[in-house]
Amino acid sequence: MLRAWKRVKANGGAPGIDGMTIATFPAFARQHWERIRSSLMAGTYHPAAVRRVMIPKPNGDLRPLGIPTVLDRVIQQAIAQVLTPRFDPHFSSHSYGFRHGKRAHEAVRAVEAANQAGYVHAVDCDLKSYFDTVNHERLMNLLARRIADPRVLRLIGRYLRAGVVLPDGQREATTRGVPQGGPLSPLLANIMLDPLDKELEKRGHRFARYADDFLILVRSARAAQRVMQSVIRFVEVRLGLVVNRQKSQAAPLARCTFLGFALRRGKVVWTDKAYRRFKERIKEITSRSWGVSMSRRLAELRRYAVGWLNYFGISHTYRQVLELDQWLRRRVRLCYWKQWQRPRTRRRHLISLGIHPDEVMKASRCRRGYWWMSGNGIVQRALNNAWLREQGVPDLKAQWIEMHYGKRNPNWDPASVNLTGTA
Repeated sequence: MLRAWKRVKANGGAPGIDGMTIATFPAFARQHWERIRSSLMAGTYHPAAVRRVMIPKPNGDLRPLGIPTVLDRVIQQAIAQVLTPRFDPHFSSHSYGFRHGKRAHEAVRAVEAANQAGYVHAVDCDLKSYFDTVNHERLMNLLARRIADPRVLRLIGRYLRAGVVLPDGQREATTRGVPQGGPLSPLLANIMLDPLDKELEKRGHRFARYADDFLILVRSARAAQRVMQSVIRFVEVRLGLVVNRQKSQAAPLARCTFLGFALRRGKVVWTDKAYRRFKERIKEITSRSWGVSMSRRLAELRRYAVGWLNYFGISHTYRQVLELDQWLRRRVRLCYWKQWQRPRTRRRHLISLGIHPDEVMKASRCRRGYWWMSGNGIVQRALNNAWLREQGVPDLKAQWIEMHYGKRNPNWDPASVNLTGTA
């Protein structure tokens, strides 16, 4: 339980329906823990309902999350810590989501390897509202195969049926589904889909699954159609889940996407959707109307851009990385030019950054728009790449090169690397 509390504390998060925060939980636990422990051991503990919040998705839809109370997060985390060693070793090697030592990149690489081996068609099966449609009875039967203590099974069942409190205060029963947001939910999600993994392995299929997102790789279009129909039957009849036929397809692998990536001419690339979302978010961060300090803006820019490329940087799209790198720096120059505003302020900054006073007026009193001025030669010389790096602007080109080629020696300089075309 102590290890579970440390994990919950490190993860942070918002309060549940009782309003208790991470900071106030220790005092509560010291006062009430013996009572809580006794009810857990006796099998009489009843979890609180989860607080429903709606999180916007990149496509504009809303994803429902359930936030348990801090106490229930600690108990769920403790359950997950005990159950994971019992279940995880028996999971398929083709399952990559929510597992220690497994990453989304490995799932993408597995698809890439299958493609190189001649598996050029795929079954891209979308499970409709997976976390909201899990059948409790089927899930409990799967849990009972490896859990002998009826108190543990009863407690998990109560968590599944605890209900949710909606934003308007109404309470809603949960007769189906695994609420997203609790520490136990990822493990339960994998347990529910493990029979699908085992069935695909028994049939000898190449596939990769990350949570409810999976691709099955086959060699021909006819095989893809056949496998898709049989998988839909298995998922809907044996697991009681729902396949979204509008979003599912049996198609050439080049037309499928997986975890934000696609395969083009045998190479992993990020999807157009991921690319657009990156530019949209950078525009939000560097928006002229966001009235925050440059230090805060650059910190958020670096956090997002570096994190995004850490994930999508396995893409073999070097030319696009160069374009994004240049475009991102221009967005930052736009912010500085907007911030300086007055001609005399711009003059002072340009001179301090090494521009000769005779040239300054050409830029400081120019009436062109902010975006046009961010590409002006004088502004670019003043706010050059080296200066921007010193301010904390991320260097996407250097990050991408290091991801693909590493640092060759202690004096490695990414600016000296000259790559052309697609790596």
